[in-house]
Amino acid sequence: MEASAAAALYPAHRCKNLYLVRHAQGVHNVEEKKDVVDYTLPELLDAQLTPLGWSQVDCLREHVTKCGLAKKIELVIVSPLMRTMQTAVGVFGGGNCTDGVSAPPLMVEGAENSGRQPISSLNCPPFLAVEACREQLGVLTSVKRSSITRYRTLFPAIDFSLIENDEDVLWGPDVIEANESVAARGMNLFDWLWTREEKEIAIVSHCGFLYHTLNMYGKECHPTVAEELGKSFANCELRSMVLVDRSNLGSDTSTYNFAGKIPTGLDMPSDVADKKHTQ
Repeated sequence: MEASAAAALYPAHRCKNLYLVRHAQGVHNVEEKKDVVDYTLPELLDAQLTPLGWSQVDCLREHVTKCGLAKKIELVIVSPLMRTMQTAVGVFGGGNCTDGVSAPPLMVEGAENSGRQPISSLNCPPFLAVEACREQLGVLTSVKRSSITRYRTLFPAIDFSLIENDEDVLWGPDVIEANESVAARGMNLFDWLWTREEKEIAIVSHCGFLYHTLNMYGKECHPTVAEELGKSFANCELRSMVLVDRSNLGSDTSTYNFAGKIPTGLDMPSDVADKKHTQ
């Protein structure tokens, strides 16, 4: 049998499973379908989910629950915009809050006039807001976030500790972030994941961020794989990826590895061993 270069093996402890999700339909996505759109409209600022978007969230939640993925995920990383946080807590959160439970909710009741019940933070992974996975920045009001102070009142159990500025200092009204810049911060984010111990991670982000980041990774792949990576995400689409560490960043040994040691002592039939011990 001739050796083939088509397949590759990597130690399991140098891999992480990523579950990439684009947010569900937002108000701005509806506007995009019109012939003429003013993307700087104030009402598109930090766009929230539409009723259809919430239905998409419910469908994805049912899927990740039925297939067992919901129980595997150890961490949810989410872009700190309204539509991504609504999607993340709706899909991966702990369900409706129970009366008498003191744990802070992931989302308060009716957040942003959503008409939704509060979402519990119990029996679900931690949620971490990270600015690095925000949408391509600039000009569009829909990609400008609200203050962290406001978000904390609506999403009490999301961890915003990695975000330095209360107001959005990354967005600007005049310049659109270069595609290469979006891809670079995406790749830096994935490199950063190797500093964390979690192996099963969901990332809830945006179409442009995912598109440019995955296309950059695709440049090192077979054209068929590159084409698959480079497809735009639909609203509330989830794709499973394996992140491989080809450096020395993720070098912790696997807890499942076994060195092959045999216990010390006699290695013979028990009746013979018993006779040996009596002599």
